[in-house]
Amino acid sequence: MRELNFLRVKQLFRYDFMTKEESMGDPWKTVVLNDSLGMYDWALSAKFFLNKGMFGANIANSGSGRHSKYVENTEDMTIFGCFALTELSHGSNTRGMRTKAMYDPSTQEFVINSPDFEAAKFWVGNLGKTATHALVFAQLYTPDQVCHGLHSFIVPVRDPKTLLALPGVLVGDMGKKLGQNGLDNGFALFHNVRIPRENLLNKTGDVTPDGIYVTPFKDPNKRFGASLGALSGGRISITRMALVNLKMALIVAIRFSATRRQFGPKDTEEIPVLEYQLQQWRLIPYLAAAYALEHFSKSIFMNFVEFQIGQIMRDKSDRQADMGREIHAIGCSSKPLGSWMAQRGIQECREACGGHGYLAMNRLGDLRNDNDPNCTYEGDNNVLLQQTSSYLLSWLHAKHHDGVRIESPFHTVDFLDDLHKILGSKFTATTMEECMDSAVPLAAYKWLVCFLLEESQKRLEQQRALGKDEFEARNNSQVYYCRTLAIAYIEHTCLQRFHELTTDKDTPAGLRPVLSKLCALYGLWNLCSHMATLYQGNYLSGRKPAELFQGTILTLCSQLKDDAVALVDVLAPPDFILNSPIGNADGQLYKNLWSTMMQGSQVLERPSWWKEFCSDKPVVGTLRPKL
Repeated sequence: MRELNFLRVKQLFRYDFMTKEESMGDPWKTVVLNDSLGMYDWALSAKFFLNKGMFGANIANSGSGRHSKYVENTEDMTIFGCFALTELSHGSNTRGMRTKAMYDPSTQEFVINSPDFEAAKFWVGNLGKTATHALVFAQLYTPDQVCHGLHSFIVPVRDPKTLLALPGVLVGDMGKKLGQNGLDNGFALFHNVRIPRENLLNKTGDVTPDGIYVTPFKDPNKRFGASLGALSGGRISITRMALVNLKMALIVAIRFSATRRQFGPKDTEEIPVLEYQLQQWRLIPYLAAAYALEHFSKSIFMNFVEFQIGQIMRDKSDRQADMGREIHAIGCSSKPLGSWMAQRGIQECREACGGHGYLAMNRLGDLRNDNDPNCTYEGDNNVLLQQTSSYLLSWLHAKHHDGVRIESPFHTVDFLDDLHKILGSKFTATTMEECMDSAVPLAAYKWLVCFLLEESQKRLEQQRALGKDEFEARNNSQVYYCRTLAIAYIEHTCLQRFHELTTDKDTPAGLRPVLSKLCALYGLWNLCSHMATLYQGNYLSGRKPAELFQGTILTLCSQLKDDAVALVDVLAPPDFILNSPIGNADGQLYKNLWSTMMQGSQVLERPSWWKEFCSDKPVVGTLRPKL
């Protein structure tokens, strides 16, 4: 698989589907290319973009003119790169990385060392078999023994002419993973590996030839944040990648459900399983989520592009800094939103396709396994959510202590300025017709975020009052408070933007009715996971609201059922790319499944070990356990 994937990557270089000028002119095209490659095989997309994006683009963004040769050499595979941040014993805690880069002024070189095997660079995509160069994050030490924190260095690891490891580098492949096995994740240990001083990426900090550290940042925390700024773009990309997996699973499951007939009102008549309320309730809310995430993932990508343009233009304004903080909070919560939604949705699709969904040829298992790392890499979801809740709590603190108006460049927190007014509101809908307006779940979400923000702040203050230090206070305020706050915030942001799309005059009038139903369904269905909190804070009271939520969800599922196939068809790639016999566009479910099965290897042959069955029969009871 590693070799086949590499050969496919070579073909991508030959095709050169997108020039640098094209991607700069319209950055969204890069996302579309990644979507398209991922639909075929995420290992292919990952291998290609880890070299061009995480290695090449990071050098371009975090380095200077002296590094341009490395960027150019990635364009034609003269060198092949990887992004080496995490270590065997440190992942989420990036400040805890232990790889060292000591500057030697006598030779004007950095000496790279791994203190022990626990500091080995680990989980690095492309490093297992093919990377010739690594973007290594290491603690920078100047000759006076002062550590200046984590910086990135271009470190050669293999000879590009032989692919043999260079002196001082122990590099290898980690082995088989749960999915994406075409991608060679690897490890590396460094022992006195010398690199030129110029191999330090010097946008956020540099070392003079005589060993003096210089940086444009007065605050080390801001320098550290800027050096890891690339990860926000990565997290937003992962949100999109997870969505692609969810869409692929829904295409298969909904097409299958529209053609698979089982049971019926009469013994002589079987009906498609999509006609059953239970099947609709299992699948159609995930379809609504896919449409919500489709618009949301594009909108936050464009937010990130706006931020990146400011970075390239060296914008030092307060607005640029505020954009950076907000896009960090969005990325740290959108990745959990997308990857967990896909994780749950793909599993539901697998089960909704019954036994046929368990056949590997129908691809739902691969989609599930290939999606799984989205929950973990570039930050564990549960850890990332703490970044988002901290951002929200900082706004509340600024308002209470400094009288600051809550207002952000991308407007995801603006409503919090009316926190007290919102907290005074109640759920007022009395009919299902009212609940079918997405403004109803949107209002409930605004209340929910405000309530959780205030409750999280109170929880933190209680913990501090008990004598807990800041670390322990925050640790004891995650479950039911800060974690839920961050999830509710990003769900609200996703719903808000989908609601705005459905009410936008530029949205074609013929599409608005179905998009409005999808939006209302997404909002109501998601709110069901927060019912306890909505009742706890008295936003809801009595039986009626829960009954309205449930009734409206089922009604919307029923109304959307006849459009479900059309709604997945417009998301679907060609059958060759979908690569799932039960999900083919022609609806010939059984014919396609049977045909694919019969074309399999050795389907009708007796096993090579047939003699084991036909002779040497076991004598029952002749073996005894030794215990």
